[in-house]
Amino acid sequence: MSEVLAELFDVIEDRKETLPAGSYTTTLFTHEKGENAVLEKLGEESTELVLAAKDDDHEEIAHESADIVYHLLVLLSMYDMQLEDLLEELERRR
Repeated sequence: MSEVLAELFDVIEDRKETLPAGSYTTTLFTHEKGENAVLEKLGEESTELVLAAKDDDHEEIAHESADIVYHLLVLLSMYDMQLEDLLEELERRR
């Protein structure tokens, strides 16, 4: 699982550096709201995850969970943090 997260984080980091046109990730890093755009998306996706769980919709739970993880990784990158920071914290909680 950490390989998938590492690959995704690498793509996010690359998009942060290269800012390719047409990339959703680029829009998050260049949004006029700055970090608030990502924070708002995390809030929105969290609400959607809660509603999917309430409806016991497993497909939607997986979809919204993936959205949260993606936006969380963007936030970590935005704050110049590394995926290892997250993984180390999870390891401490194990």
